[in-house]
Amino acid sequence: MDRRIASLTGVTVLLWPLIFGGCSRTEYQWGWYEVLPTTLRGTDNLMFLLGGLRLTISLASVSIVISICLGLLVALPGLAANRLLRVFNRIYVETFRSVPTLVMILWVYYGLPVVFGVSLGPFTAGVLALALCDSAFEAEIFRGGIQSIERGQIEAADAIGLGYIHKMRLVILPQAIRRILPPLGNQFVYMLKMSSLVSVVGLQELTRKANELTVTVYRPLEIYTVLVLEYLLLILIVSWSVRWMETRLGSNVQASGS
Repeated sequence: MDRRIASLTGVTVLLWPLIFGGCSRTEYQWGWYEVLPTTLRGTDNLMFLLGGLRLTISLASVSIVISICLGLLVALPGLAANRLLRVFNRIYVETFRSVPTLVMILWVYYGLPVVFGVSLGPFTAGVLALALCDSAFEAEIFRGGIQSIERGQIEAADAIGLGYIHKMRLVILPQAIRRILPPLGNQFVYMLKMSSLVSVVGLQELTRKANELTVTVYRPLEIYTVLVLEYLLLILIVSWSVRWMETRLGSNVQASGS
């Protein structure tokens, strides 16, 4: 509850000078009517801005699911005894962790057709680029979470004859996921923010919609304020959901332990 109050207080402090700036002595002529539902034009503009919400959520959700799967697959070789597998892990992680996300989006969208003859739409190119960049971070998160499991848990799984797959699925990963849930939530927040970069290749998500509306009505401050609110609301929902899952998993652990 304290965190929610702090978040709402921060939002109020951020928006107070913007919302009530019309009463200031500056020469700027505020145009909130362009984005408020009190007029027909404002309603149309607001609905136009919200039209990119579905694509933003879809882009971030699909990308984070793929990056989590890729990250786990890349993390496991990093824990293997085979040196070649560990080298593959380091090369993958260092390569995709070093390339800026925007550069990766541009290369996937414009480079794949030239190099490999594969043309991807803005959504598919964005998902691929975001997933590749984020999977390097996910791999390190999974590696750290798996390595944090006590050695006794692994030895107990070996003692009862569990194979590698069953040991991972039944013993190690359930405990590791509870420990890495906060950084996984942070990565989803990161993915939501990075999804705005896909607007440079023409995807009609939230940022692209805001840019197009700004060119039409030229009210950048009001429009980008609404954009800030949209991203802020999405990220607050994700943050609260992750904290709820942490509390729920913690309660389940305590119940099973008692």
